[in-house]
Amino acid sequence: MPQIELIGSLAAVLTTTAFIPQVWQVWKTKHTKDISLAMYSLFTGGVAMWLVYGLLLNAWPIIIANAVTLLLAGSVLLLKLKFG
Repeated sequence: MPQIELIGSLAAVLTTTAFIPQVWQVWKTKHTKDISLAMYSLFTGGVAMWLVYGLLLNAWPIIIANAVTLLLAGSVLLLKLKFG
């Protein structure tokens, strides 16, 4: 069972931190032309639902990973809305 938890934890860290370069790039350049508003809207909504799911299950790995991902993906979405 510890290997399963390790794999899940590593997957959560990798998929969550994958958004950091995108947030940084958009913040630095203010360029969002090539970012899909539809994709980030749908993705951010899905992550919010995963967060609610984690809260309902009281599953802290799901809660933490999706809270951070929601913050990062939501940041890109807001920057897309701001900078077009």
